Formats: sequence, C-alpha cells, structure tokens
Amino acid sequence: MTKTAAVIGGGVAGTAAAIALQSAGFDPVVYERHERGVADERGAFLTVAVNGLNALRSLGLDPAKVLARGFPTATMGLYGAAGRLLVELPLGGPDADGTVTTTIRRSDLYAALRAEAEARGVPVVYGAALTGAVTGPDAVEAEFADGRRVRADLLVGADGLRSRTRKALDPGASEPHYLGLLNAGGFTAGPVDGPPAGVMRMSFGRRAFFGWATAPDGSVWWFANPPSKRPVDPASFTAESWKAHLIELFAGEPAAAIVRASDEVVGPWNTEDLGPVRIWHDDRIVLIGDAAHAMAPTSGQGASQALEDAVVLGHSLRQNPEIKTGLLAYEGSRRPRVEKVAAYGRRGNSGKVAGPVGAAIRDAMMPVVFRLLMRKGNPQAWILDHRLPPLRPA
Repeated sequence: MTKTAAVIGGGVAGTAAAIALQSAGFDPVVYERHERGVADERGAFLTVAVNGLNALRSLGLDPAKVLARGFPTATMGLYGAAGRLLVELPLGGPDADGTVTTTIRRSDLYAALRAEAEARGVPVVYGAALTGAVTGPDAVEAEFADGRRVRADLLVGADGLRSRTRKALDPGASEPHYLGLLNAGGFTAGPVDGPPAGVMRMSFGRRAFFGWATAPDGSVWWFANPPSKRPVDPASFTAESWKAHLIELFAGEPAAAIVRASDEVVGPWNTEDLGPVRIWHDDRIVLIGDAAHAMAPTSGQGASQALEDAVVLGHSLRQNPEIKTGLLAYEGSRRPRVEKVAAYGRRGNSGKVAGPVGAAIRDAMMPVVFRLLMRKGNPQAWILDHRLPPLRPA
C-alpha cells in the first residue's frame, strides 16, 4: 500500500520534497498557506548555486527548464566601501552540461517547481494554513485554519522561518534571530549601466551593502541590506518612501542611480536566521529547508540547501522503509552540513554591519586573506562541489 505524505509549504523546499517523496514511493499532497498567485509573488530574486543545480538533476528535473527565466551568474566581484575591487570569486561550475550558478526571480522558481510537481500528479492545495499537527501510532494528523483535518503517514514541514510544524514538534523551539540588517530588492525599468553579463557584483558601500547583476534584457536586478539596530514594521514605509530612503542611503554611489531607475522596488523586510534547531523530527513529522535551518542571505545557499534536503530525504526514506528510521538517517546526513553552511553565512553577514574602523580593516585585509585562500582553490568549493546521487523513480 502506498504511503501518504502531507507537505506543508509550497515554496522551493516543499515542492522539491513532494517530487522526492513521490520518487521514494509516497503519495504526496502539498498544502500552501497562501492563495494561488499570492503564493508566487513573495520576495525578489535568489541564486541557485551549482550544488543546487545538481540537486535538481538528482530529483529528475532539468535545471535549464526549471531555471529558464533566470540567467547565469558564474562570478562574484566584491567591492569595498571606497569602490575598490577586493576579490573576484568563481561561483562554481560549469557543470558537465554547461550550467552555472543561476539567478532567478523567486516567483518564477516557485512557479516552475510547482508546475513540475503538478505535471507529476502531485496536488497543490492553496489557502491551507497549518495550525497544528499530532503524531499518533499509525498516522500523523494535521489541522488547518479553515477547519480541515488531514491524516497521513508522514508530514513534512517546509513552512519556512516561522514554521508551525517546528512549533508542533517542539513548543519551546527557538525563535528566528534578527541579524541587524534589513533587506530590499528591485528591478530597473529598462537597460542601465551594470556589471558584465554573468557577474554578480556586490559592494559593502559607505552606509549599506548592495548587490546587482545585469539580466539578458539589460535591466539590472539588485538587492540592498541597510543596517538597522532594531527590526522594522514594513508597513511603516510606503513604496515611494522606501525607494526615497534607499536613494538617500546610497547617495554618491552607483547604487543610487540603479534604485532611481527601478520601477519595481520591494521591501523592506527584516533579515533573520535560526540558531541550531534542537528537534528536526519525531516518528512521522520532519522539517526541511528554512523550517530546519534558515540561512543568512550572505551564504547564497537558502534555495540550494533546501533542494539538497529534498534529495536526501527521498534517499533516506527509500533506503529505510520504516519512516522513523528514514527520518533518523536524513537528519544524520544533513544536520552537520547545513549547520556548517549556516555558520559560514552568519560569519559573512557580520562584515556588512562593520563600523568605519572595522570596514577599513576589512577592506585592507580581505584581498590578502583571499589571495592566500585561493592558492588552495576556491574557498567555497566545499559548499559548491557537493554532489548527490540521482533519486530514481519508485
């Protein structure tokens, strides 16, 4: 008899997990809190690194198809507060099929993955907000805000940073930690001067961190991390006041002209991550993606680690027919890697909020440190070169 799985969350982690579970012999259903359309429009853009591309292949997906609306960003150039290039790093790859780290709108990635899941017969239920879940001896029962109850053999919590599934597993679970930065993003209305194709340029700036890349149509996609000692209420800004704030913040820097030329500016939202999550699973409930290990954006690995989670969960459950044993194997395989990646991202994030003295020291030392590190190869190779075996259909 086919086992059933309720997947909570229709983002990257949830849709990838549903595809992996189907390959492992489960009958999954995805429950997405937001309504269709709203579910696709959160956030600006993200990067899928080459290890994430490998995870897509391991799920039986074609990265070129899933990421068709994105564009390659194979190199990162990092600039100091005075505009001097500090270091240029390859972002992994190219892989055997020529693909490299790719930048894509979050909504486009969500929609592409959801289309792949639905093409495989995986139902997606919208407007289904989880309120609680209880594990019993024979099944897990989930309850939703609209009153519906769902019984399944397995429940996968892919419901993000403020996961209700995590709270169901551990009512005392740690809360997200504010990192002292706000986040914003945007897209210019048309072509403007930007980095060469294939380059993600990042700058510490004088007052805030800024990243930007040129899309194939010549428009520039960008993000900004203004420092703020305290979290903000996004509703305290209008779209116009937020854009004006960013233009003033980057006055005298290239970023100001890019923001000014943008007809689409999103944010602000508070940048947060999670400390180590104590409990990843019980006998029938398991966490993946941001629900288990939210990453600081500096890591550039949020989506890629979620995709890796899905592949490993599928392998673990396929190799261990007893769900409890499979979930133990999944955590044993994933926890050491994701906690190391999360710590790496957290360290990188701290450099964005350095004061004037710290920034001067950082900008002076970083080229020297990276020259030494690059003698042994790409210092991010341990992240980017990670490869997982294919998950063959059941």
